[in-house]
Order: sequence, then C-alpha cells, then structure tokens
Amino acid sequence: MNTTKNIGQNIGSPDLQIPSFFLVAILSLGTFIIFFQGFMVAPILPQLSGLFHVTIQHVSFIEPAYLLSYGVSTLFYAPLSDGYGRFPVIVFSLSGFIVITALTGFANSIDQLIFLRLLTGLIAGGVAPTTIGWIGDRFPYEKRGHALGLFFGFMAAGTAFGSSAGALLTAYVGWRSLFWIVATLGIIILVFLLFKRKKFLQQHHQNTGSFKNMITAYFDILKLPRARRTYTFVLLNSMFHSGIFAWTGYFFFKNYQLDEKGVGLALLGYGIPGLFLGPYLGKMADRYGRNKIIPIGITLGALSVVLLSMQYPLMASCLLVATLSLAFDMTHPLFAAIITTLSERKGVAIGLFAFVMFMGYGLGSLILSLIINLGINQSFQVFGFCAAAGAVISVLTFKNEK
Repeated sequence: MNTTKNIGQNIGSPDLQIPSFFLVAILSLGTFIIFFQGFMVAPILPQLSGLFHVTIQHVSFIEPAYLLSYGVSTLFYAPLSDGYGRFPVIVFSLSGFIVITALTGFANSIDQLIFLRLLTGLIAGGVAPTTIGWIGDRFPYEKRGHALGLFFGFMAAGTAFGSSAGALLTAYVGWRSLFWIVATLGIIILVFLLFKRKKFLQQHHQNTGSFKNMITAYFDILKLPRARRTYTFVLLNSMFHSGIFAWTGYFFFKNYQLDEKGVGLALLGYGIPGLFLGPYLGKMADRYGRNKIIPIGITLGALSVVLLSMQYPLMASCLLVATLSLAFDMTHPLFAAIITTLSERKGVAIGLFAFVMFMGYGLGSLILSLIINLGINQSFQVFGFCAAAGAVISVLTFKNEK
C-alpha cells in the first residue's frame, strides 16, 4: 500500500512547475458542458415522447445509451492518453463531441436521437478521465485534492444545471436549440484550448504498448486490495447519487405538484456546493485526510436522502438537494485522488475509474426504477439506509488513507 502511495506521489511531477488553477478551470469547463449535455435530456423525456409519438419507455433509452457508451469508451481513451498525450486526446474527444452534439439537434426520430446519443457517449469519453490524468501529472499528491475538487465541482454543476436547463430553457428555445447552444459553447472552449496548447503540452508520455498490455494493466491494478476497495466504493457511491438524482425531478413533481420550470428551479441547488466549495473541500481533504472526509460525505448523503423522503416543506427539500450535492463533492473527488496513486499508468487507473463510475450511474437509476413501485419516498429511504451502512463500512475501508 505504501509503495503505490509513494508511486502516486512521485509521478505527480513535483519537479515540474505546477500550472495555474485557471488552466484546470478551462479543462473543467469542457467536462461541464459534456455533463450538461448528458443530463439536460432527462427532464424533457415526457415532451420528447409527445413530439415523436412514442412511449415514455422507448424515450427512456436515451439516457442509458449515453451513459453506458460513455463508460465503455473511457476504458480506451485514458490509456491512450498515457502514450499519445493528454492534450491530443482531449482535443479529439471534444471536437467529436461538438460535431455530434450539433447533429443531434437535427434528429427527426427517437431512434435517430438514441443512436446519436450513443455516438456522443463514445466520442465524449476522452475529456473527463484524461483531464483527471493531466491533473495527476501536473500536481503533487498533497495539492491534488484542491485541483480535483475544482474539476468535480464543475462536473456536479454540469449535471445539475443540465437538468435544470432541460426543464427551463426548452420552453423558450426548444429542445433542438439546447444541443446547438452546447455545441457553440464547446467550440469556444476548444478554440481557447488550442490557443493555450503550449501550456497543456508540458507533460510526459508513456508507451501504451499493445491492447493485451492495456488489459494486463487493468488486471494488475485490480490485484491491489486498495484498488478493489476504492473502485467498489466508486461504484456504490455512483449508484446511490445517480439513482436518487435521476428521480428527484419526479419526486418534486409527485410530492409538490411542480411544473417543469418549478422542477428545474428545485434542482438548481444540486450544483451550487460543488461550483463554489469544490476547491475548498479538496483543500480540507489534503489537510485533514481523506479517511475523515469520505465517511462524513457518505453519511451526509445518506442523511440528506432519508430526510428528503420525509417530505418536509418545499424550501427544506430544495436545501436537502444542495446537501446531497455537497455529499457528492466530499466523496468522488477524493476517490479520484486516491486512484491517481494506484499505478504509474494513471490513464489506465483513471479510465477504469470513469468506467466504474458510469456503470454505477446506469445501474443506480435502473435499480431505483425497479423498486419505484414501493413509492418514491420509500425508494429513497431504501437508498438512504443502504448509504448509511456504507458510511459505517467506509470508516474501516479508508482508515489508512491520507
């Protein structure tokens, strides 16, 4: 365990000049728009069902088509970035994302929309994990939490604001324009990255080797008990947050009779803690230890969901959505920091992290869908109590982490 931790600290490139957090913010913006686009569709599924004259069940394949293809693609992009460089992979992935997102706005059938969403996931999977790898290259371990906190804050904000925009902006600009707006923002970010490319190209490359060697590298990481424990919690934490967040829109619609705009406003709180507190939470982890912050974060998430299920007044429920977001920001960035220390080939470790995370996203929403007949409040309670048990286990699992 100490060996892998030392490896992670040594390969953080402490001999290189640590880049400005402004550069981290620019890369994080790329992840922001990808997650924004990924989750802006969920609130408008009923509308798309009516527009294309298909069932809700048919339309619902839009989300898993994107999430699962995204997760699978990360297994390949991140290791490739070890050998060919982080910047080229990010530029390729972001460029493809822009093109396919723009094309999605021209879809004429639900099947076309599902297919284009699947392609979007396949092409967009190179931005987020490769950015994490770049952060691992450029920041020593003791400063990595701050940078990753900023990155995951943008990711959580993209998730939340995407859901809100899907509900709020569609009424004003239409669902097609949503995709074209995202594509335009992507072009702006891409131009800025190309303009600043010299700042991002200061990194080392590794030889990726053959596909067989890449698979071997995955298995070598999973042989480590520390890796298996961390990836297990990444999977479970992703299932918890995705399952709950995928159904919060329905929760507010069912329990408070909110319309689409009201639901969008209620969900806005999910991104606020990460956007403003993400870097500070990372600093707290660097200072006080991930072994303390992670269990607190899981406990906060469990408590938020259990209280949410008790259907307090609307304003209280909106605040609980924000604390649920805070719980995500106190766990996932810290998992990512640990994973950057598991192997010299950070791209492989991070690719596996992204794969596990998105598989968890898909499974979480699926499992809650299967138990939703219990009732939305009761289903939330099941997830909340499971998370509470996970919080207790996490105290022992991460007791040696720093």
